[in-house]
Amino acid sequence: MSYQALARKWRPKSFSTLVGQEHVVRALTHALEQQRLHHAYLFTGTRGVGKTTIARILAKALNCETGITATPCGTCGACTEIDSGRFVDYIEMDAASNRGVDDMAALLEQAAYTPARGRYKVYVIDEVHQLSGHAFNAMLKTLEEPPEHVKFILATTDPQKIPVTVLSRCLQFNLKQMPPQHIIEHLTRILGAEKVPFEPLALRHIAKGAAGSMRDALSLLDQAIAHGAGRVEEEGVRDMLGTVGEDYLYGLLDGLSAGDLPAMLQLADAMDGRSLSFDGALLELASLFHRVALVQMAPGAIADEAERVRLAAYAAVFDAEYLQLAYQIVTHGRADLPLAPDEYSGFTMCLLRLHAFRPMTPPALAAGGAQGGGRKVATPGPSAAVTLPARSAAPEPKPAQVTPLALPLPVVAVSPLASPAGEAPDGAMTDDWHDILARLDVGGLARELGQHCELLGISGDLVKLRLTTAHKQLLMTSGPADKLQAALSGCLGRPMRLQVDLGETVAETPAERLALEKQARHDRAVEALEQDGFVREVIEVFDATLNESSIKPLDRPIQSQGSD
Repeated sequence: MSYQALARKWRPKSFSTLVGQEHVVRALTHALEQQRLHHAYLFTGTRGVGKTTIARILAKALNCETGITATPCGTCGACTEIDSGRFVDYIEMDAASNRGVDDMAALLEQAAYTPARGRYKVYVIDEVHQLSGHAFNAMLKTLEEPPEHVKFILATTDPQKIPVTVLSRCLQFNLKQMPPQHIIEHLTRILGAEKVPFEPLALRHIAKGAAGSMRDALSLLDQAIAHGAGRVEEEGVRDMLGTVGEDYLYGLLDGLSAGDLPAMLQLADAMDGRSLSFDGALLELASLFHRVALVQMAPGAIADEAERVRLAAYAAVFDAEYLQLAYQIVTHGRADLPLAPDEYSGFTMCLLRLHAFRPMTPPALAAGGAQGGGRKVATPGPSAAVTLPARSAAPEPKPAQVTPLALPLPVVAVSPLASPAGEAPDGAMTDDWHDILARLDVGGLARELGQHCELLGISGDLVKLRLTTAHKQLLMTSGPADKLQAALSGCLGRPMRLQVDLGETVAETPAERLALEKQARHDRAVEALEQDGFVREVIEVFDATLNESSIKPLDRPIQSQGSD
């Protein structure tokens, strides 16, 4: 006897064995039990979710020799012939190959005749959206008022292409994609019945690869059994699907949390050596960042206790804002993968971005904060080790409490000319941060960092600043602070160290002063226009209003030109 594929052998033959479509089963069961039978049904959903299977079960329920029932016997002539596709009053038509108006006219002509053996003639039209417009028009009248012995069951994967005139004549049921857990449970039952040894983790990969389709899952299971010579093992399934194992993904997270870029690139080389899909790797990495963020913000969303415990360590290491940034880097990197010179380059570039945009000071682990005491965290790269303060069980916001960021001492070329802070002879530094920043030859993010800080004091070679918490993203990388420190050293004429604290500023920052000056210039410009005689005359004559948001003050006054 020839081998029968698992997708055909284990096709559900009753509503009780159907998996994952409880809402459809409930509605059809109640309709059959109460004899409230519609003449046309429309089943929609992606491939392999049970549209044709439900149509066959419904046809058996209507034509079972025991009567119209929600539990067909499965042993009578009608049930067995429908299962084998030999029942004369059960007609399946593929609309992809019979899409013309002539095909539809021939089908409707046969529908007028009474059933040969069964109680109803059941017409199943698969992929009905591929019918031509004329074919849809030809079936409208019969679909609305068919003979009493005819039932239409339409199935499609693209209901948007079906005319609304057809949709309004059918009871529509949307079949959902199969949840991975349902697929795993179903495959477990099948493998137990088939007496095939398997590893549970292998079924997780198959369920993920099936993407919600039970038929795809059974086809992949057939392939996995053949690939594993009668066994379903995780390593074999991963090799078969070309998926990235969790050891690679968690290895990348370990390297990222430790700042070990060479280890991350070594994992990328190993993945390239095994010809793993980098597109799939970025997809899995984005999913992993998503689950870490869930553990951080909503731990109850992760049902698997072992996975939640494992992800909790990463949730404590990575900052919540960085997780959002990392997720965005990975998803955008996956979209840009076709534009990269090759997939390996695009993947490693994503890893470089993830490493480059790491925050300078990772937050303290929850366990470390609960035990009390400061904890030294060695941040790789150019940043020095920083001491993180302990967190109490219920911290209260204290604007004065700040987190110091000790920046490294840059190598700068200095001049022997130096003036201590607080003195102001001939271009030397003063203790006014606005004046100091104006003298610094620095731009970009470094100047923006300085504009949002206030000066706490200058003591010896240490310059202390406080940055508003609303702009803490300026400290995500050490570049802006390093440039600002180098500019201070060059202006003062001696090496200086910069310490930036996070907290609420008390004094006016340069950015706030610039905003006030800009508003003052705008107010003066509005006042000047309001006092202008011509403008006042236009407002009075035309009942106009002055759009203040469109007024932009000039940097220099307009000089009137003299007339000859």
